[in-house]
Amino acid sequence: MSLTSLYLSARALVTDRKGVTALEYGLIAALIATVIIGAVAALGTNASAMFQNIANRIAGT
Repeated sequence: MSLTSLYLSARALVTDRKGVTALEYGLIAALIATVIIGAVAALGTNASAMFQNIANRIAGT
């Protein structure tokens, strides 16, 4: 796919209202996915440490 055909395809998406709506939904979905990945990465480490602490206390170490 050449750069010209890519530009023409993107331009057709912008001029077509259905394409704009699909693009907006795609951007929203990407933003939500980014937030979810960030939250899981941040909370995953803390949750793992908490469960390890509980396991150590149960084991008596």
